[in-house]
Amino acid sequence: MEEEKMEIVCLDLEGVLVPEIWIAFAEETGIPELKRTTRDEPDYDKLMKYRIGILKEHGLGLKEIQETIAKIDPIPGAKEFLDKLRAMTQVIIISDTFSQFAGPLMKKLGYPTIFCNSLVVADNGEITDFKMRCEKSKYTTVKALQSIGYDTIASGDSHNDLGMIQASKAGFLFKSTDAIKAEYPEIPAYETYDELYAAIKGVIEA
Repeated sequence: MEEEKMEIVCLDLEGVLVPEIWIAFAEETGIPELKRTTRDEPDYDKLMKYRIGILKEHGLGLKEIQETIAKIDPIPGAKEFLDKLRAMTQVIIISDTFSQFAGPLMKKLGYPTIFCNSLVVADNGEITDFKMRCEKSKYTTVKALQSIGYDTIASGDSHNDLGMIQASKAGFLFKSTDAIKAEYPEIPAYETYDELYAAIKGVIEA
């Protein structure tokens, strides 16, 4: 007899539940170079080193970014979607963001579980480096969940979400770019929380 598997939904954070933090910060500071995200630069390591260099150049640190984050609200409907989803199944947010950024946003989302990375911050508040939780963190996390008996259902909007989407029992693009949707036509793509909820519910009830 086949064992009954439990489902767990793995969601990206930025672009899916909350606006992109770096884009908001770029607008706040008037530094357009900080608008680059994983949608533009698939190599996250390269992207973060680039960002840290720009922050250093402009003398900006963690405090300034956290002040911007304090003003960011979840995307309209995100908290309701998350609440409804968590009433139906287990949900984890798997993000390449950092615990120093995510805290205030988790409060606004009703404290869901989040797996993310951490920043290395000097005493003066300068961001000097970053620590990834593990290699290819989203993909690795999904594989680890599968190894302990979960079927994963994943959704995200960006290049760095493709690993976890493709490795999952079911995966969906959400609020993604036309370029990514065109490149991966086999991945169902949705624009509204109602559509995404219905798709996840369909997989769970199948």
